[in-house]
Amino acid sequence: MTKEKGSAKKPPQPRKRCGLCGKTKNLIKTDCCGNWICDDEHKYVMFSYARNSCHRNHRRQTLCAFHYGEGHEGDWKTCERCRQEFKPEIYVYFGTNEYNFDKLMDLPVFEPTLCAGCGERIRLGTDGYTVKPDGTYWCVSCA
Repeated sequence: MTKEKGSAKKPPQPRKRCGLCGKTKNLIKTDCCGNWICDDEHKYVMFSYARNSCHRNHRRQTLCAFHYGEGHEGDWKTCERCRQEFKPEIYVYFGTNEYNFDKLMDLPVFEPTLCAGCGERIRLGTDGYTVKPDGTYWCVSCA
Protein backbone atom coordinates (compact mmCIF):
# COMPACT_ATOMS: atom_id res chain seq x y z
CA MET A 1 0.00 0.00 0.00
CA THR A 2 1.41 3.40 -0.93
CA LYS A 3 0.65 6.81 0.50
CA GLU A 4 -0.76 9.44 -1.79
CA LYS A 5 1.11 12.71 -1.93
CA GLY A 6 -0.32 15.37 0.33
CA SER A 7 -2.27 12.92 2.45
CA ALA A 8 0.17 12.84 5.36
CA LYS A 9 -1.55 13.86 8.57
CA LYS A 10 -0.24 16.92 10.35
CA PRO A 11 0.55 16.47 14.01
CA PRO A 12 -2.22 17.89 16.21
CA GLN A 13 -1.69 21.42 17.48
CA PRO A 14 -1.32 21.56 21.25
CA ARG A 15 -4.41 23.06 22.85
CA LYS A 16 -4.12 26.15 24.98
CA ARG A 17 -4.51 25.24 28.64
CA CYS A 18 -4.67 27.15 31.87
CA GLY A 19 -1.22 26.74 33.36
CA LEU A 20 -2.73 26.39 36.82
CA CYS A 21 -5.77 24.12 36.49
CA GLY A 22 -5.45 22.71 32.96
CA LYS A 23 -8.83 23.89 31.63
CA THR A 24 -8.99 24.67 27.90
CA LYS A 25 -11.95 27.07 27.64
CA ASN A 26 -12.33 30.79 28.38
CA LEU A 27 -8.62 31.55 28.59
CA ILE A 28 -6.64 34.78 28.52
CA LYS A 29 -2.96 35.56 28.87
CA THR A 30 -1.68 37.07 32.09
CA ASP A 31 -0.38 40.63 31.85
CA CYS A 32 2.62 39.83 34.04
CA CYS A 33 4.11 36.70 32.49
CA GLY A 34 2.08 35.98 29.35
CA ASN A 35 0.88 32.55 30.47
CA TRP A 36 -2.53 31.15 29.58
CA ILE A 37 -4.95 31.27 32.50
CA CYS A 38 -8.70 30.94 33.07
CA ASP A 39 -10.66 34.12 32.41
CA ASP A 40 -12.68 33.51 35.56
CA GLU A 41 -12.24 36.49 37.83
CA HIS A 42 -15.93 37.33 37.45
CA LYS A 43 -16.74 34.18 39.50
CA TYR A 44 -15.21 35.62 42.66
CA VAL A 45 -17.74 36.85 45.25
CA MET A 46 -16.49 39.94 47.09
CA PHE A 47 -15.37 39.35 50.69
CA SER A 48 -15.86 35.58 50.36
CA TYR A 49 -12.09 35.01 50.47
CA ALA A 50 -12.70 32.10 48.09
CA ARG A 51 -9.76 30.88 46.05
CA ASN A 52 -11.86 29.69 43.10
CA SER A 53 -10.44 31.98 40.40
CA CYS A 54 -7.16 31.05 38.70
CA HIS A 55 -6.77 34.57 37.32
CA ARG A 56 -7.50 36.35 40.61
CA ASN A 57 -5.32 33.95 42.60
CA HIS A 58 -2.33 34.55 40.33
CA ARG A 59 -2.92 38.31 40.23
CA ARG A 60 -3.30 38.72 44.00
CA GLN A 61 -1.24 35.89 45.52
CA THR A 62 2.05 35.80 43.58
CA LEU A 63 5.31 37.73 43.42
CA CYS A 64 5.11 37.47 39.62
CA ALA A 65 1.98 39.63 39.45
CA PHE A 66 3.11 41.93 42.29
CA HIS A 67 6.45 42.55 40.55
CA TYR A 68 4.65 43.41 37.31
CA GLY A 69 2.01 45.57 39.03
CA GLU A 70 4.65 47.60 40.87
CA GLY A 71 6.60 48.17 37.65
CA HIS A 72 9.79 46.55 38.91
CA GLU A 73 12.56 45.83 36.40
CA GLY A 74 14.00 42.41 35.58
CA ASP A 75 12.96 38.96 36.73
CA TRP A 76 10.67 38.72 39.75
CA LYS A 77 12.65 35.74 41.08
CA THR A 78 15.76 37.88 41.63
CA CYS A 79 14.12 41.23 42.42
CA GLU A 80 15.51 42.75 45.64
CA ARG A 81 12.70 45.32 45.73
CA CYS A 82 10.11 42.54 45.86
CA ARG A 83 12.10 40.72 48.54
CA GLN A 84 12.14 43.85 50.74
CA GLU A 85 8.39 44.52 50.39
CA PHE A 86 7.24 41.51 52.42
CA LYS A 87 7.99 39.67 55.64
CA PRO A 88 10.11 36.67 54.63
CA GLU A 89 7.28 34.20 55.36
CA ILE A 90 4.87 36.03 53.04
CA TYR A 91 7.61 36.44 50.40
CA VAL A 92 8.17 32.66 50.44
CA TYR A 93 4.43 31.96 50.27
CA PHE A 94 3.88 34.37 47.35
CA GLY A 95 6.83 32.86 45.49
CA THR A 96 6.04 29.18 46.01
CA ASN A 97 2.28 28.71 46.28
CA GLU A 98 0.11 26.81 43.79
CA TYR A 99 -0.89 30.01 41.97
CA ASN A 100 2.56 30.38 40.41
CA PHE A 101 3.52 29.10 36.96
CA ASP A 102 7.15 29.14 38.02
CA LYS A 103 8.31 28.79 41.62
CA LEU A 104 10.90 30.74 43.56
CA MET A 105 13.99 28.66 44.35
CA ASP A 106 16.24 30.97 46.40
CA LEU A 107 14.17 31.01 49.60
CA PRO A 108 15.07 33.13 52.60
CA VAL A 109 15.10 31.44 56.00
CA PHE A 110 12.53 32.75 58.46
CA GLU A 111 11.31 32.08 61.96
CA PRO A 112 7.72 30.82 62.09
CA THR A 113 5.11 33.33 63.25
CA LEU A 114 3.60 32.35 66.60
CA CYS A 115 0.37 33.55 68.19
CA ALA A 116 1.08 35.91 71.08
CA GLY A 117 -1.81 34.35 73.00
CA CYS A 118 -1.46 30.58 72.70
CA GLY A 119 1.92 30.17 71.00
CA GLU A 120 0.52 28.15 68.07
CA ARG A 121 2.07 28.61 64.64
CA ILE A 122 0.30 31.03 62.31
CA ARG A 123 0.91 30.46 58.60
CA LEU A 124 0.70 34.02 57.30
CA GLY A 125 -0.08 32.95 53.73
CA THR A 126 -3.11 30.81 54.55
CA ASP A 127 -4.28 31.23 58.15
CA GLY A 128 -6.54 33.89 59.57
CA TYR A 129 -4.91 36.21 62.09
CA THR A 130 -4.91 39.71 63.58
CA VAL A 131 -1.95 42.03 64.06
CA LYS A 132 -2.32 44.22 67.13
CA PRO A 133 -0.97 47.83 67.21
CA ASP A 134 2.06 46.61 69.16
CA GLY A 135 2.99 44.34 66.21
CA THR A 136 2.01 41.05 67.85
CA TYR A 137 0.23 38.36 65.83
CA TRP A 138 -2.86 36.65 67.19
CA CYS A 139 -4.58 33.56 65.78
CA VAL A 140 -8.32 33.63 65.09
CA SER A 141 -9.10 31.75 68.33
CA CYS A 142 -7.17 34.19 70.54
CA ALA A 143 -8.01 37.41 68.76
